Amino acid sequence: MRHGIEKSCGVDSYDIQPPIEQTTPHRFQILSLFPAYFSGPCNLSITGKAQKAGLISIDLVDIRHFSLSKHKKVDDRPFGGGPGMVLTPEPCIRAIRAVRRPKTKAIFLSPQGSLLTTAKCQELAGERDLLFLTGHYEGVDQRVIDQEIDEEISIGDYILPSGCAAALVLLEAIIRFIPGVLGNEEGPYSDSSFLADKSAFEGPQYTRPREYEGSSVPEILLSGHQKNIQKWREEQGRKKLRAVRPDLCGIKE
Repeated sequence: MRHGIEKSCGVDSYDIQPPIEQTTPHRFQILSLFPAYFSGPCNLSITGKAQKAGLISIDLVDIRHFSLSKHKKVDDRPFGGGPGMVLTPEPCIRAIRAVRRPKTKAIFLSPQGSLLTTAKCQELAGERDLLFLTGHYEGVDQRVIDQEIDEEISIGDYILPSGCAAALVLLEAIIRFIPGVLGNEEGPYSDSSFLADKSAFEGPQYTRPREYEGSSVPEILLSGHQKNIQKWREEQGRKKLRAVRPDLCGIKE
């Protein structure tokens, strides 16, 4: 274990077999002041399974370990005034340089970045070595971004207390497109098809029992007529899109 870097561990036990043709796992480095934030989520569900199967590896890097100050100080007041504190360049840059490789793509999770899309997630799934720098406080010294970051990404037009949650969103959105992670290779594409053309949401889904508290499964889904079922689902998806996302339909409120 390198100084300040801890391997994600404690994956829950799942009955999952590694791919027949084992390849080098996709490598993810998450740099944060609070690496423990990620230990639970990264070792559960799909992400945990993907690690156990050797499809991905996740290293959690504590930025504070790379501070050279006596008390491991990592932030200071911004020049020019303003509220809050800013992450200083030294520990961030030293942490990034300690773990990055020649082909590592470094991403900073920032509300000022380009908006995350399904297309971007699919693109990033093609990268073998990704590094996520999570922001804290009022942000990070611009010199970190200028010298070490390849791309800034925002998960939405809102502000979070830190970039930790954003890093988890980006991680899970990307690994869906890594072959073998979901099992069904068509899954990530069919689930996200509406995001590509903005034409419709996925239609409503039902399972057993057929009736629950007086509410029954629509008869069309029990008909066995797949063409009509698909048509019904598409109609329902378009109807919901118009109702909840009129902006994607060109409808002005």
